[in-house]
Amino acid sequence: MSVRAGHGLKERIAGAPQRRAGRALVLGAVLASGFAWFSAESAPAVPAKSDPIGALIASQQTNLPMVIGLKLTENANRAQFTVELSDPIEAHAYTLSNPDRVVIDMPEVLWRVQNDARPSGRGLIRSYRYGLFRKGNFRFVVDLGRPVKVAEPKLLPPEGGAGFQLVLDFAPTTADDFAAHAGWPANVAPGASSATAQAPAPAAKSAVAKRTIVVDAGHGGIDPGTHGSSGIQEKDLVLLVAKELRKALEATGRYRVQLTRDNDVFIPLRERVNIARAAHGDLFVSLHADSNDHRDIRGASVYTLSEDASDREAARLAEKENMSDAIAGVDLTGENSPVASILIDLAQRDTMNRSVRLAEGVLGALPAATTVRPTNPHRAAGFAVLKAPDVPSVLVELGYLTNLDDERVMMTQAWRTRVAQALAGAIDAHFPAPPGLTTRQAANP
Repeated sequence: MSVRAGHGLKERIAGAPQRRAGRALVLGAVLASGFAWFSAESAPAVPAKSDPIGALIASQQTNLPMVIGLKLTENANRAQFTVELSDPIEAHAYTLSNPDRVVIDMPEVLWRVQNDARPSGRGLIRSYRYGLFRKGNFRFVVDLGRPVKVAEPKLLPPEGGAGFQLVLDFAPTTADDFAAHAGWPANVAPGASSATAQAPAPAAKSAVAKRTIVVDAGHGGIDPGTHGSSGIQEKDLVLLVAKELRKALEATGRYRVQLTRDNDVFIPLRERVNIARAAHGDLFVSLHADSNDHRDIRGASVYTLSEDASDREAARLAEKENMSDAIAGVDLTGENSPVASILIDLAQRDTMNRSVRLAEGVLGALPAATTVRPTNPHRAAGFAVLKAPDVPSVLVELGYLTNLDDERVMMTQAWRTRVAQALAGAIDAHFPAPPGLTTRQAANP
């Protein structure tokens, strides 16, 4: 379903500069209230106003459409979002199952709502979130507590100094009816691939070929990952560390570094693996930050791929990370198991062995830069992002954003630099200098 309108609106918006949003969200903010994630059970993962990490990541795109207000009305048999917009544009809404959710795609928008509406958790709406799905495309996702029908959106003209009012109604329906209508329309591409990163250009001929290291900043865009008490979001933290790691590796002269993302955009898990393989990566390092209900737990850990999880915590973490695509509203219909199909391949065994060796090297280097979990810092589970059969891969949990000590140190530039240098040292040690050359000669072919 879609809605389109074509009139502009000039007005002064409280808390934002006076401007004309050339295009603004029609269905946009319908669900935009959750920059990260809202639910009845957990606090919102919204960046604090003073969050220096968010400030470093935030773009200065002041010419984007603006969302300026949101209201949620709900009872047992109805839910309605009313969104105030600076200008209307086109947007599309779809329903997807497993898990049941409503997905709304629209052009990129600027979120300027001061207080987001929260669902009660007892009605049709369980939670909702929004973020950049790919460049120029914002996505809003509503997680459902019960199957619903989504009415055609109604757009009301500005009145009394307010902006456009976009109204979207949800009504209960049967599970069979929801399933019958769920899925992407035949004339609309689901857009599962959002990656804009390209494989590095072939290296110039030299005496010593450079290794290719693929660095994956976890989460991104609509999928924020976990968050700390200050509002720092995992997606922002790991992107900064990924860029520091790229800088440290490139400074050696021995490596070409490919980031799976270099801005706040969502990249599906399968696409991250595809980027590593297309780049002919020699190593794949995925960076994340952890969370735990026990807030005294802290320290970094490293994960490698295994069909059988090493412990229950590893299994829970893998399950959470593997939900990234569902969080972002990717249609998972027809997806095979992300792990089992490749673990039966004998060629994977050598890759897994080299992954374990890299993990041990990382764990040997990290204590000089940060706190490492004192027990079982090396774990294994079925992480979808580690499944490339021909690229040794590790997933590094840099620490716990739910631990105040870890969060405090992770907010500092000094920590990010130290950790990046430690990871670069472990990667460098993984590849000995070619026979007959010193490390300096290898670094300067």
